[in-house]
Amino acid sequence: MWIVEVFDLVSGLRLDRYGIEARDTDGLLGILAAPFLHAGLGHLAANTVPLLLLGFVIALGGAVQVVLVTVIVALVGGLGTWLLAPASSLHIGASGIVFGYAGYLLSRGFFTRRLRDFLLAAVIVVFWGGALLGGLLPAAGISWQGHLFGALGGVVAGRALARRRAAT
Repeated sequence: MWIVEVFDLVSGLRLDRYGIEARDTDGLLGILAAPFLHAGLGHLAANTVPLLLLGFVIALGGAVQVVLVTVIVALVGGLGTWLLAPASSLHIGASGIVFGYAGYLLSRGFFTRRLRDFLLAAVIVVFWGGALLGGLLPAAGISWQGHLFGALGGVVAGRALARRRAAT
């Protein structure tokens, strides 16, 4: 993400236009590109710390787990944003993935019934609960749709991966 943002700033190519453009068929490609595109270094920095911390916690379960969670979150979050955001609106940034990671970690305990997953969810609520709730409220220039559907994608991943774990 940092390489893409620095390249975008230096080259002047305006890569942000390749984000998720709601209800435009060309905007579907943005589902793959949007997490790598940011509205400046401040936006990118705001996403980097929670992405790394939450991603690291998920990665403790293995590389396959973090890849599966990321793919499910990106697809559910991206498609939900594309379908329900205002027509022709443009959505960029990794915050949908961040909210998806949080949604996954918050919901995982309900699906696995493991005490350590419930305790981890409690820690996340204590440290990021206010920011997570605030990110779901409509605000100018913020894609609450990306946040909401990213979080829902995390819950979907929590359910799907709990089933996968139970089957093995």
